[in-house]
Amino acid sequence: MQTSTHYHIMAKPTGSVCNIECDYCFYLEKHKLYPSRQTDWRMDDKTLERYIQQTIDAQDGDYVQFTWQGGEPMLMGLLFYKKAVRLAKQHANGKRIEHTFQTNGLLINDEWCVFFKQHHFLIGISIDGPQYLHDRYRKTRSGKPTHQKVEEGIKLLKKHGVEFNTLTVINSDNVKHPKEVYQYLKDLGSNYIQFIPLVERESEGLQQQKLRLVLPHESAAKITSWSVPPKAYGRFLSEIFDIWVRRDVGRIFVNMFDSTLSAWCDAPTSICHLSESCGRAFALESNGDLYCCDHYVYPEYLLGNIHHQTINECKSNYLATEFKNKKQRLTSECQACAYRFACHGGCPKHRFAVSNDGHPGHNYFCQGYQDFFEHSSMHMQTMRKLVTSGRFADEIMLMIAYQESSKLTVSNTIARNEQCPCQSGKKYKRCCGAQ
Repeated sequence: MQTSTHYHIMAKPTGSVCNIECDYCFYLEKHKLYPSRQTDWRMDDKTLERYIQQTIDAQDGDYVQFTWQGGEPMLMGLLFYKKAVRLAKQHANGKRIEHTFQTNGLLINDEWCVFFKQHHFLIGISIDGPQYLHDRYRKTRSGKPTHQKVEEGIKLLKKHGVEFNTLTVINSDNVKHPKEVYQYLKDLGSNYIQFIPLVERESEGLQQQKLRLVLPHESAAKITSWSVPPKAYGRFLSEIFDIWVRRDVGRIFVNMFDSTLSAWCDAPTSICHLSESCGRAFALESNGDLYCCDHYVYPEYLLGNIHHQTINECKSNYLATEFKNKKQRLTSECQACAYRFACHGGCPKHRFAVSNDGHPGHNYFCQGYQDFFEHSSMHMQTMRKLVTSGRFADEIMLMIAYQESSKLTVSNTIARNEQCPCQSGKKYKRCCGAQ
């Protein structure tokens, strides 16, 4: 039986146009690829309808998800999305349609919330932690803070019962405060948390017409000051994991933890850059240009324009096919790694480092990933056993609580070589008595 293949297309109806100017944003400079953007930046009705119809046609399953992003997609105005919803229903052809929306949250009001609720939009809202961390990089064009407006937007979403998740960019600043960031997001009411590690390189031989932020194959580049160090990211994840695995399994969903557990259970990951192959998540610019990926909006990765080729034709061309083959470009160190199954070499855009054995094209975040996978492996394996035996992963919280209480109550009375009282089948010294 042939399984259906789902293609994800991130539509940017405003292109790179945004109402704030985050210091670390990799997309703001894409206006250089479109000289006419100063005056003609909105997706027109003809492009909108073609995008919707072709996206539905490109899915060979019965489910279609539309993702609206930017720039800032809310700058298009509410009428644009009312039209989009109407067109999606018109062209659905029996398929189930869902809409997701990624926003900085500054323009959310009651009218938008009523619309989101009525049409079951899932809202992804960007927030980088408490105010002093969020406002470090996420500012208006005049340099003013944005945190308060984002919080107000989230309160309106909750007031109207709109489903939302949070997207937190992990940068050189907030990576130092993992527990504070995690507790803040929970207090905010976010039950679905996405952590997005930030690394960008900027050209050292900058020319006026050239994009400042570069791809891995460009050697004359340096890592930006706001990028997160790999080992710091590993520590960030590990410290939060230690809280999550004791208190929040099954209640708070963290993308990196869910993806890692999926990998341990031989299930597909929900994070594209940890998948075995790329090429199923495209980016659509406001004029209909289709690119291989949101992070590969560069001229050499342009697949075509939906006014001249269909999405089906674009996703089947040679460039799109070659883009999928990330597993064929792994370093020997990556191929031999015990945790390759969990990250598959990570995002190709991050493969600009040199491996320990001297090979280029290694993932910048490798050490951070390894540290986290090693740190979480014991509990991941326990949850895998629970899930594969038909039980729930959240039972691990009771198991850990029992083990840790056993350490306090029996550590002075049980011999290290005796069976552990938690009934794991292991000796006490290798289980709850392990140092």
